[in-house]
Amino acid sequence: MRYSILAIALLTLAVNASELTYKPVNPNFGGSTLNGGMLLNNAQAQDTFKDPNARTSSYIQRSALDRFTDALESRLLNQLLTDVGAGNTGSLVTEDYIVDIIDNGDGGLSISITDQATGDTSVIEVNGLDPEN
Repeated sequence: MRYSILAIALLTLAVNASELTYKPVNPNFGGSTLNGGMLLNNAQAQDTFKDPNARTSSYIQRSALDRFTDALESRLLNQLLTDVGAGNTGSLVTEDYIVDIIDNGDGGLSISITDQATGDTSVIEVNGLDPEN
């Protein structure tokens, strides 16, 4: 009788069990698409292989002095062009180039740009400017 009660108790435990279901995690195999980023980040974090043929970054962080110099050159060139509008001519000399701006009068403007490294010169002629402005 004891064995029959024990057998009945074991059978009732088996009846309460449910079937196992598989839910894939990877979106390629039917899992949620929200898991893709997480799986990719985990894979990249574990990747220790370095490509020997990969190019190194060609971007070089510019120093604060270089950025300031560029901003100052831009401001001086802007001021030079503003002065030409008032009838003044002038030039700007940097370590890279020389800019000469000449107001030809009656609406003409000549801008000469000389490359310091090569000596090449470009001339830009602008006509039709309003001499009143």
